[in-house]
Amino acid sequence: MPELLHLTERALWDAARASGTYEMSTRGRTLQEEGFIHCSGRHQVAAVAAFLYGDWTGPDELVLLVIDGERLTAPVKYEAMKPGGEEFPHIYGPLPVDAVVRVEPWTAGGTERA
Repeated sequence: MPELLHLTERALWDAARASGTYEMSTRGRTLQEEGFIHCSGRHQVAAVAAFLYGDWTGPDELVLLVIDGERLTAPVKYEAMKPGGEEFPHIYGPLPVDAVVRVEPWTAGGTERA
């Protein structure tokens, strides 16, 4: 399975590390509210970041979670927002923190490997 990416706020990731699971779907929405965790491929993340965080002025930095799909216990489905549209990976359950193999700082122009 190719790597899955999820953009989030550093404080949300730090809280997940303390609890053992990450349960945010996307900016401002939880897994329980949305039903899955939104992810993207490397080629999709810049557009997703611009859409979700283009106006970000929060006090917290953004980070990109690099997820090893083989370490997930929940199913991953590739789904399009509209029929015939580009498909994005969705994790249908909590993200165990040990499935995150790398955390990269996010900048408007992309990532810097950490």
